[in-house]
Amino acid sequence: MADPRIAIVLPLGESFSPGSAGAIAMVVRRFALALPGAVVLGQAKGAPFPGIGFIAARKAKAVIRALATLRPEIIEVHQRPRLALALSWLFPRARVLLFLHNDPLTMRGLKSRFERRLMLRRLHRVVCVSAHLAARYATGLHAAPEVLHNPITLAELPPPRAKDKLILFAGRVVADKGADAFIAACRATLPHLPGWSARMVGGDRFGPDSPETSYVAAMRAAAAEAGIAFLGARPHDEVLAEMTRAAIAVVPSRWAEPFGLSALEALASGAALISSGRGGLREISGDAALYAAPDEPEALAGAILTLARNDAAREALAEAGRKRARAFDTPLLAERLQALRGGAGSLNPVLE
Repeated sequence: MADPRIAIVLPLGESFSPGSAGAIAMVVRRFALALPGAVVLGQAKGAPFPGIGFIAARKAKAVIRALATLRPEIIEVHQRPRLALALSWLFPRARVLLFLHNDPLTMRGLKSRFERRLMLRRLHRVVCVSAHLAARYATGLHAAPEVLHNPITLAELPPPRAKDKLILFAGRVVADKGADAFIAACRATLPHLPGWSARMVGGDRFGPDSPETSYVAAMRAAAAEAGIAFLGARPHDEVLAEMTRAAIAVVPSRWAEPFGLSALEALASGAALISSGRGGLREISGDAALYAAPDEPEALAGAILTLARNDAAREALAEAGRKRARAFDTPLLAERLQALRGGAGSLNPVLE
């Protein structure tokens, strides 16, 4: 039997093109390559990712028009709850799945128990990228959405290489991500670590057009004062190359991360990971990271010193991270996605 026709609807702010794609577009691309036959609907700043069907349809009316032509059997909607619900009424023969990458209790269309219960009853699946988000969704309910972790395609990573004595921050340069905490920790530790350097990769947003906000400008200046190289926003392949070089990666997020793709990429790249462990971060790394609160400078600096000064401990943690990352390889998680696309009924237990 032929594969069902699948349409994947991106969030409004995501670009499905190399150099400007955000985390959600990266995840969609990985699954679309692993499970061929899908068509992605959204925007692309430049040429879209090759090898995947793409239709420029960003706003709801354009999406509906495109779907009316495609008539897909499965419609996967990312981060747009109200659109997913509308599509379930407009295309009753299609299986509509809603994928959530952020806290559902903060999203329009999901803030009330009634809205979240309606989604579970009306849609084919509601899918969260972490058990942390699924538990948030299930607040006040007797049933939980499904969980499908974000994947990483290990075969696409740069080849392993000897590590530099490099401490890396890679992610959005915003207060919630703890960019200032990283700078403070490196300012305290670098004078005591001869031969080591620190580097920051990222901007306010993904892609080359990331704006120079006042916070980014302040962090750029603070990094220069602390002797940290500040590279700014870079294409995703360059970020992965930096992770391959780094001996230590730090993810000091203050907010409850919905998932934490940068932490997973650090694990897969063989960097010893230091994490705040907030939200879904501990779910990703388990015992394959050191944990330190971002607003306890001594704890974060202490974790950096521990790993930088102990080669054996650092290499053991890096190896544990590589092993942990194998469970998130795209071909494995694609099997789970295929099951979610399948017949009726929840694949997760009911919460009592």
